[in-house]
Amino acid sequence: KKEVLSRLHFSPVPVFALGNWIPSVFYYWGGTPRLTQAVFTSEGWNIPVVIKRLDARYDWLMTRWGQRSYELIDAGDGCDPVPSVAGAVAWVSEVNCSFFTKVQTMAKSNASGVLVYALPGNPIQDMNCVGDECNSTLSIPAAMVHQEVSVAQALQFGQLVYVTFQSTPSPNFIFGIDQQGALAEMGGFLYPSFSFINWQAQWFDFYADLQARLQSPAKVVSVFDKVQMQGEKGAVATVNLPSGLLDFDMLELDASLSCPGKRDSSCAHWDHTVQLFICCDPLGPYCNTELGRWITAFRRGIGHWLTDVSPLLPLLDSNKCTLTMKTVPWAMLWIVSLNLRFSVSNQTGNGEEKLHPFRVMSLYSGGTFDKNYNKRFQPIKFPVPASTKKVELYAVITAHGSDENNCGEFCVTSHHFLFNAVFNNTLIFDSAGSPLGCTLRVIEGAVPNEHGTWLYGRGGWCDGLQVNPWRIDITKQV
Repeated sequence: KKEVLSRLHFSPVPVFALGNWIPSVFYYWGGTPRLTQAVFTSEGWNIPVVIKRLDARYDWLMTRWGQRSYELIDAGDGCDPVPSVAGAVAWVSEVNCSFFTKVQTMAKSNASGVLVYALPGNPIQDMNCVGDECNSTLSIPAAMVHQEVSVAQALQFGQLVYVTFQSTPSPNFIFGIDQQGALAEMGGFLYPSFSFINWQAQWFDFYADLQARLQSPAKVVSVFDKVQMQGEKGAVATVNLPSGLLDFDMLELDASLSCPGKRDSSCAHWDHTVQLFICCDPLGPYCNTELGRWITAFRRGIGHWLTDVSPLLPLLDSNKCTLTMKTVPWAMLWIVSLNLRFSVSNQTGNGEEKLHPFRVMSLYSGGTFDKNYNKRFQPIKFPVPASTKKVELYAVITAHGSDENNCGEFCVTSHHFLFNAVFNNTLIFDSAGSPLGCTLRVIEGAVPNEHGTWLYGRGGWCDGLQVNPWRIDITKQV
């Protein structure tokens, strides 16, 4: 897109030759980038031949190259079986059949791996499966390289050629500048693609919009200001609420998760659920009810979100409340910040009366997703106060765990709420398991370019994103 391309700037010279502050930034931020290479040797060569390689997509071929020397055997185009490649790495051209067919055929020929070479003048391609091919498991590694003349000639003349695979540390080579003019890390690129740059640009746009939203009028109550969250206790604070809460009909959670250091490398390594619990009246029915939920990112500390939890205003039933923000006790340290934002919505119009949430009724709580999941939820009867003018179904659902089919976060699930045996309200997590499902939510605040499998769609959540409550007006159903 032009709006993205206009924001990209390239340098055609090596990092060390830039001669300004940029090399210092790259070397300081270095460590994560690595140059993947294939190293060829043959009798009579004075020095090895080292060329760059692009491994097949990590989510297609899971097997990695071993730390040993392989014999290299020319297998033509790799589209037909070649018994002589058994135990060796097959050297095949890019033409005549798909990458999948080449790898599958060489695997059936008992090859230890496949090197696909691009014809002269052609670029190296991103090797991936297509459509139904992805349903077949292949157990050997593969990579693409440029055709190296000395390698091709040696094989043509019957010389023995051996190949090893290495990853060479490299200084960083890319950084961003956000809308505020600050230098920003770009995260991890799981494979070579400009999509990762585009996703970071989308996040910059999201963050600029978030900053604008945070300038809107609101009564702000600070709960945590860069407080450590770790262990059984998590982060705990007791705050005084503003007077006149009935004047507000909106409650938003302004939350952020950052890391102990300034670099992403200091961030926690895994994705975990973060929950915010509130207790205002220790003897009341709402004490220690969940107020908000987020999912941590894989080793990135830029997460910042604004979540509307207005229907839960009745949980704040005292002038002093204790809030606890926590994740699993074994998770690495996170630094949390949280503000409660009270404001007045723009819901009035066409003469409609302004409504204010006054009661929360708990219907169901979750549990481990397994074969007994549905059995936990039996029909419930609940009264609707006579003064009620609007009834909302409010649910926070994220799929975790596993059932007898090894199905959890990556499986499509549907969640049904049936009122009075007539009105069915259904929430379907139809992007679960999709290859790029969570990349579509970067514009909503999902942290991009995490150092893990953040791209896949999941059941009601994404790494580095708030969990949005599901709200349905059911007034006419009850």
